[in-house]
Amino acid sequence: MTTHELAQVNIGRLKHPLDSPQLKDFVDNLVPVNAVADAADGFVWRLQTEGGDATDLRIFGDEWLLVNMSVWRDPNALTAFMYQGMHRELLARRYEFFERLQEVMSTLWWVPAGHRPTVREAEERLLHIREHGPTERAFTLRKTFPAPGVG
Repeated sequence: MTTHELAQVNIGRLKHPLDSPQLKDFVDNLVPVNAVADAADGFVWRLQTEGGDATDLRIFGDEWLLVNMSVWRDPNALTAFMYQGMHRELLARRYEFFERLQEVMSTLWWVPAGHRPTVREAEERLLHIREHGPTERAFTLRKTFPAPGVG
């Protein structure tokens, strides 16, 4: 049995309001992309409100920052989802919808199996990686660390 799962958070500063014509393609693809994620091998959980997505939630108290957070079996499962199909297409267009920022906007960390991370927890992990770079506490797909207890 798996003792840990991989949490991921990524945030983005919107260029325009969610209901603007400039973000129509992004908003129109949320439901189908989330459905693909939900059915993906290795997917465990994603942050969402009763509306089915997380677009009503904010991070760092900033009304222009969207938050996306999910839990996966491992880095390979997350990577397989990220770089294929509809998600890959939207990822390639991210700068149409979100500003280019210099600070780290995504991170990964291991959570005990069954734990569902909070936005506050994600804020702490993002602040940690921004200050310390990738560590066992907060890391990236380029520099991963094994789950606790795994050699």
